[in-house]
Amino acid sequence: MKSILRDKNVLIIFSITLMVVMGVSSIMPVLPLLARTLDAPVETIGLVLTSFTFPGIFLAPISGILADRYGRKKVLLPGLIIFGLAGAACGIATDLHTLLVLRFIQGIGAAPLGVLYTTIIGDLYKGTERTRIMGYNAGVLGMGTAIFPALGGLMGELGWHWPFFLPLVALPVAYAVVRHLDIPEPERAQDLKAYLKTASEIIKSRQAIALFAVTLLTFCILYGPIVTFFPILADTQFNVPPSAIGGLFAASSLATALASMFIGKLTRWLNERTMLCIGHVLYLASMLIIPLTHEYWAMLLPVCIFGLAQGFNFPNLTTLLTSLAPIEQRAAVMAVNGTILRLAQTIAPLIFTLIFWLGDLAGVYIGGAILAAAMLVITIMQVSSRRTF
Repeated sequence: MKSILRDKNVLIIFSITLMVVMGVSSIMPVLPLLARTLDAPVETIGLVLTSFTFPGIFLAPISGILADRYGRKKVLLPGLIIFGLAGAACGIATDLHTLLVLRFIQGIGAAPLGVLYTTIIGDLYKGTERTRIMGYNAGVLGMGTAIFPALGGLMGELGWHWPFFLPLVALPVAYAVVRHLDIPEPERAQDLKAYLKTASEIIKSRQAIALFAVTLLTFCILYGPIVTFFPILADTQFNVPPSAIGGLFAASSLATALASMFIGKLTRWLNERTMLCIGHVLYLASMLIIPLTHEYWAMLLPVCIFGLAQGFNFPNLTTLLTSLAPIEQRAAVMAVNGTILRLAQTIAPLIFTLIFWLGDLAGVYIGGAILAAAMLVITIMQVSSRRTF
């Protein structure tokens, strides 16, 4: 761990990772308060998330192509600046319409960030070392999703708008990228037509399609039953304040960090595919337990199980994805995955809102359990443990 802390590239990657998770996790605890303050129906809460994630559906693939053709930094820097400035502007919005517009602009800046932090890890590391760094990075992501909801919940006690000022820290991260990030950049040896042909062949492979499907289902579970509807469950059934909601999100994320930190050690005995399957089983268990729990702090068990599932799932999924392509096409592959991720983030609140209307909160978590079971089947039947690059 000491060598990692002395590696300036890894520390900058960790900082970018924190920016990626900040855009959603810091505001989750204040969503019910935001809806009440702005006099918005509770079902419109999902729009605050959707407006942020929607631009990534279209911009992630463009970001990947530009990063492969012109370099990672030239795409990363403007993304960080837009993310920081537009995010802070959300904090001075006075109505829901203005907030949604600013969240959309912030989402434009966030689109390349989610593509590039895993891409850069793939550029710098190979083999089990890549899996180890992905694990540490997922641990940082987990710590971020623990700290930001707790911090957002505490700031939310002062007013719903305060957590929206947190993205300003992206500006010093942008400075660090310019001055200190030292990464290999892809060579533009291929013309655009050849580049797109090679990338397309990789993206259409069976392994890639299966992993993209797992990404879609993973983030549908995260942004449906957890991000959108867990705060609603906590607010309507248990009547707890934002800080209490943030506390359980923090516990879940600490469980994610704990599992992720051990991924590198577990590679001695388990391959990435096996660890993915473990994560899917844990997702299934958490979705089934949540609607059966009738005391708020008893939710600690299923929420932490969900956190462990994230810890097993995400670093192994990204390791297998970055192993599909060489550096010249890697950002394109991760961009497609980023597009699918953003698509899931965008449609999940809408789909699960429909499920909520039809089957109440119990239906939401039954739907999540079905998605977890589907992930397990896909991984067992379609995903190989083989790594190409």
